[in-house]
Amino acid sequence: MNDSTQPGSTTGLIQRAKDILLKPAQTWPTIASEPASPGELITKYAVPLAALGPLAMFLRGQLFGYGAFGFSYRPGITAGISTLIVSYVLGIIGVIVLALIADFLAPKFGGAANRTNAFKLVVFSSFAAWLAGIFQLIPGLGLLGLAGLYTLYLFYTGAAPLMKVPQEKTAAYTAVTIVCAIVLYLVVGSVTASVVGLFGLGSGPTIAASDSSGVLTLPGVGTIDGSKIDAATKQMQAAAEGHVKPIDGTKLQTLFPANLGGYTRTALETNAMGQMGTEADATYTQGEKTIHLKVIDSSGLGALAGIGSAFGAQHSREDADGYERASTVDGQMQIEKWNNKNHNGEFTQQVGGRFMITAEGDAESIDELKAAIAAIDKGKLAELAK
Repeated sequence: MNDSTQPGSTTGLIQRAKDILLKPAQTWPTIASEPASPGELITKYAVPLAALGPLAMFLRGQLFGYGAFGFSYRPGITAGISTLIVSYVLGIIGVIVLALIADFLAPKFGGAANRTNAFKLVVFSSFAAWLAGIFQLIPGLGLLGLAGLYTLYLFYTGAAPLMKVPQEKTAAYTAVTIVCAIVLYLVVGSVTASVVGLFGLGSGPTIAASDSSGVLTLPGVGTIDGSKIDAATKQMQAAAEGHVKPIDGTKLQTLFPANLGGYTRTALETNAMGQMGTEADATYTQGEKTIHLKVIDSSGLGALAGIGSAFGAQHSREDADGYERASTVDGQMQIEKWNNKNHNGEFTQQVGGRFMITAEGDAESIDELKAAIAAIDKGKLAELAK
């Protein structure tokens, strides 16, 4: 084979992208048999492709600016470059962390731990998301970035040939790995110091077994309780195997009150996501102000709270414009955001390890959004789940 078609060369990179996107089932066995190392996979594939999204966002900011909730701005060149660099570096770190998680979880689903194959699985399944990042360049085309969700399918199809996970467990393995990654990304900055070791093919983060469940140890973060991940795993696997049925959207609609204080309900909407869950959304208005109240039945995938508890995950950021907070309260995830200038925010609370209730929009204070969450009858919600 000519060097120009070798994986890692420009021609080889393009061909590999076509193969993994268009015929993943045939391509994964080939990838599994190729010699590689985590460091090579990162430098040959992740380093060039992970830059596409941040570069597109940088150019969009300089050419078109950004806008949301009636507010628009165009970042300065220095701020834009800084954001580009940080997003790019954290993107690379995210790939490394996700690979470590995939390697750690594989044996729990009947697969085999294999650090190199875990990196292959994450790097090549990320091709869809990286390429979709280009669509962020032009306002209005950002939604096309949802094509990056194809990454989840690629991960799913690669779990069996690379990590030896039995086919009947690949859906649950994919779900648990991705949800673990979402929570761990809240503290991804803490593993920055480990990146140098991984790029240099050093030891990096390690996996140690202290009991039958195992403990994942990440330098700068600490240990992750394997027993809690086991419990979350069983919940997600039950959902993937169809033992937990999502609630019908019309039943969720009955939870929304006609009024929220001075706000009047003006619209109802439901969206079904198959076995993944159901979403019901109510719109409330008061003059020019709007609040969206959502109830999401995430079925067994709501084990996010258990995984968050295993990580002890929390995040906090505050400045003159507002704040963001994420934490685990009584074993349930809770997210709070507020913008002081626009009097706009979001409050999300998990209920029963299964449901997510979110209130977002315009309000006098975050307390109005919390009151909207409180207006949902939690007892009735629990009855619907039976």
